[in-house]
Amino acid sequence: MGKILVSIARILVGLLFIISGLIKLNDPVGFSFKLEEYFSPGVLNLDFLTPYALAIAIVIVVFETLLGVMLLLGFKPKFTTWSLLLMILFFTFLTFYSAYYNKVTDCGCFGDAIKLTPWQSFSKDIVLLFFILILFFGRKHISTVKFAKSGTFIALALCIIYVYYVYNHLPVIDFRPYKIGANIMEGIQIPENAPKAIYEYAWKFKVNGEEKVITTNGDYPTVDGEFIDVKTTEIQKGYEPPIHDFTMEIDGEDHTEEIMDLNHVLVIVSRVINEADEKGLQAIKKVAEKAKEKGYRVIGLSASNPEQIALVKENYGLDFDFYFCDLTTVKTIIRSNPALLELQKGTITQKLHYNDADEFVFSKDVVKQPEINTALKKQLDSIYRLDQGIREIYYAESKAKKDSIAKEVGIEVQEEVNDYMDKIWPVIDSTNMVAVDKIIDQYGYPGKSLVGEPTDKIAWFVIQHSPKIEEYLPMLRKEAEKGELPKRLMPLMEDRYLMRQGKMQIYGTQGSYINTAEERIPIIWPIKDPENVNTRRKEAGLDTTVEEYGKNLFGDDFEYEVLTLEEMKKMEE
Repeated sequence: MGKILVSIARILVGLLFIISGLIKLNDPVGFSFKLEEYFSPGVLNLDFLTPYALAIAIVIVVFETLLGVMLLLGFKPKFTTWSLLLMILFFTFLTFYSAYYNKVTDCGCFGDAIKLTPWQSFSKDIVLLFFILILFFGRKHISTVKFAKSGTFIALALCIIYVYYVYNHLPVIDFRPYKIGANIMEGIQIPENAPKAIYEYAWKFKVNGEEKVITTNGDYPTVDGEFIDVKTTEIQKGYEPPIHDFTMEIDGEDHTEEIMDLNHVLVIVSRVINEADEKGLQAIKKVAEKAKEKGYRVIGLSASNPEQIALVKENYGLDFDFYFCDLTTVKTIIRSNPALLELQKGTITQKLHYNDADEFVFSKDVVKQPEINTALKKQLDSIYRLDQGIREIYYAESKAKKDSIAKEVGIEVQEEVNDYMDKIWPVIDSTNMVAVDKIIDQYGYPGKSLVGEPTDKIAWFVIQHSPKIEEYLPMLRKEAEKGELPKRLMPLMEDRYLMRQGKMQIYGTQGSYINTAEERIPIIWPIKDPENVNTRRKEAGLDTTVEEYGKNLFGDDFEYEVLTLEEMKKMEE
């Protein structure tokens, strides 16, 4: 019976150690990041080991894999079982420490292939400890195969060759959410029916001189006492998308959606740019220069600060902008520093270690993309923030909400509610129009090729809210035809211009109010040829009928009625 139990334990433990070792052997750099997390001051406080994390990671994963092979082959049973016991005792302590003190949320036992919570990792180690104890005390039943010694040395040689290859290139199997073929924006999305996190709140009050704790799932309890403290406990984790904390920021502004909408983007990735390999930077620079010549949009992605980036850009002549991303995320994306990443509409199509930079495959169908004027884009984004902010204030229901929005968008808080509308709104629209006039004088219309999407619509918004529609309407028509701004915006501009002229609109995009002695009646401004308006709307790219649009403007109770200009004037009288 003992021999059978030892044989079962031998197979289970041997295979588990080999599988776990090979997964980490496939990605030693990733495992070294996990060790750095354990070595940090907040966990084991062994920060002096951090510079040696990669070397330690390689030794551990090679040794772990070899122990599994040695156990199955029966090579040196005493050494093998002692090593297994000491290793599992250490890792059992480590996983218990992480779980109990909530220090490291993923032990890294199976790399990125299988994610285990701290308590799951500890439970796994307890089970392993049980089987390893069987092996330890029953090692006399471990038989040795004839080729055990040679098999062990062959396994050692293969491990060394494999780890050398993946370190100097990239993991052969990519278990991360940023693997080739993955779409970043899809990975960020949270499904509609995804489970949400559930929290338990323990509210502590002082009632009649005694402390009392009341537990709820979020609502503040009704208690006749003095509030002291609240303790929050997560009792059910919510859905976490595979890709999170991914951003592409410059000067605090997120450009992720803009870049994810582009074809043929070459991303130079460097987690910490002043630690990037020098030969790697030189090799990648050549690819970047060739990519720009061929029409690629070339950008950098790093967790480094602007000063570090500026120095490296100057030293190596890197002629492209770097976007900021969280360090942990950059480490997860690709293990090489630096590295190459190709994006097509947010989908990762190529990933290359700097040693393989010359293997980058250039697409033949690249259409040269104009360089975005980031300074102008930033200026227009600031203009839009004010343009929309004052309108959000108008629709806010309370003075407190209006003040809150004002602070958020950088508008001075007003003492009187009406001051926002009477004093601030006209100034913002007028100032924004002056700024847009200057921009158009210098650059022409700031469209898609100059400032990208969605910033290409901002000048249109400002003109739409100004008395200068007639002046700019011919230009905007031409720009829409060229694709510099969405064509679907032009019906709104055309209709507003006609409405201000006191004429019938064409597409039914403009609403208004008729003030009578008794009430204020919402209407869709009179439409020319109203019977065919929905056909015109569809042809112009508008995705709602005039009836649906009216409800969007005025609420679900609104019912669209056909009006003529004469009927509207009679109602006003």
